Amino acid sequence: MRSTILLIAAFLITSFSQAQILKKPIPDKLVVLTFDDAPASQYSIVAPLLKEFGFGGTFFVCEFQPNYADSTLYMNWRQIQEIDRMGFEIANHTHTHANVSKLSQAEFNQQLGYIEQKCDSLGVPTPTNFAYPGYGLNTDALEYLEAKNYVFARAGGSRAYDPLSDHPYLIPSWATDEKNKVEIMKAFEQAKEGKIVVLTIHGVPDIEHPWVNTPPELFKEYLEYLKENGFTVISLKDLEEYIDVKEAKRLIKPDLSKKLSN
Repeated sequence: MRSTILLIAAFLITSFSQAQILKKPIPDKLVVLTFDDAPASQYSIVAPLLKEFGFGGTFFVCEFQPNYADSTLYMNWRQIQEIDRMGFEIANHTHTHANVSKLSQAEFNQQLGYIEQKCDSLGVPTPTNFAYPGYGLNTDALEYLEAKNYVFARAGGSRAYDPLSDHPYLIPSWATDEKNKVEIMKAFEQAKEGKIVVLTIHGVPDIEHPWVNTPPELFKEYLEYLKENGFTVISLKDLEEYIDVKEAKRLIKPDLSKKLSN
């Protein structure tokens, strides 16, 4: 009898927490596409393809050192502005692709503030979401993000995002490259039972960093698969339609013991 009562109590507590964190149920086949580092191909290839398929996406921009000014390798700010005008989210990846686990709070604020100010100067909405460059993070970085009122932060980990157990500042993702098609296709299958699949994509192609290169034909194959199989493909910001971030931060303790890099 006692065990039955405990089970019922645990069920009620779980249901109550779920009701607080979720604004509405997470549908099956929900995928978030995110794009890092601002390579030139995100303007010339990625954004037009997303528009063609009617998909959302988040672009985590930075000025990747030392060659960020080379327009054959990276987007310029006018191109980033145009991606915003196309309806995609522009989010923060620090000024110089900095490892934030090694920064003081003042340095952290300076790195994020640079991107915020560049966006403001071009009429791009102030970024509210963040991705950890190189997946470098620590507890201090989470506190700094909270102080700046950021909403979500994306990491790695090659696993699905569970809004009921993963803290909003520790959203896991898979990273694509030219060799892991089988892994990514299997990842899409995990977008069910309340879990969300988030992808980290770099250049399509990525000329300067070939180890994270995704060939354009492979990227288009992913988009075709998602479209043909009825997936909903959104930006990170769009997750606010489903998740009460304030409640998630209150109820979920950050767990840095989980795998958070790719």
